[in-house]
Amino acid sequence: MAKKTEDISFEQALERLESIIESMESGDTALAELVAKFEEGSKLLNVCQGKLKEAELKIEKLNLKTGELEAFTDESDA
Repeated sequence: MAKKTEDISFEQALERLESIIESMESGDTALAELVAKFEEGSKLLNVCQGKLKEAELKIEKLNLKTGELEAFTDESDA
């Protein structure tokens, strides 16, 4: 992958993850390459989950009356 895993969009990560899954399911991949693809896929899955969580938090913080986002403070930073 040319970009760092953390720097790609959700859509790019999902597309790459789907490509990896298809490649792994084909059965034509050497074991060493399967391991590398599994590692990359695991990182991409974490990226997708993180981006979905971010979106979920933004939606939860949306003030339905004004349509503006409220300031979010991460409780783990406290």
